[in-house]
Amino acid sequence: MNWSNAIRQMHRWVSIAFTLGVIVNIAAMSQTQPAFWIGLLALVPLIVLLGTGLYMFARPYAARWRSAQI
Repeated sequence: MNWSNAIRQMHRWVSIAFTLGVIVNIAAMSQTQPAFWIGLLALVPLIVLLGTGLYMFARPYAARWRSAQI
């Protein structure tokens, strides 16, 4: 498996973790006094999604730019 496929697969699995984090966050907000760390639960996968998503977004443009340089 090459790096591009590994990053795409990681992005898919982290999106599932993010969705579960949001569901837990919504459920915790219905409680009387939710813990502070529950609110931050969805942010960790969101940061990973940002990095992998930007990589997958920029990859075709970088390949086109590299092929124009040669």
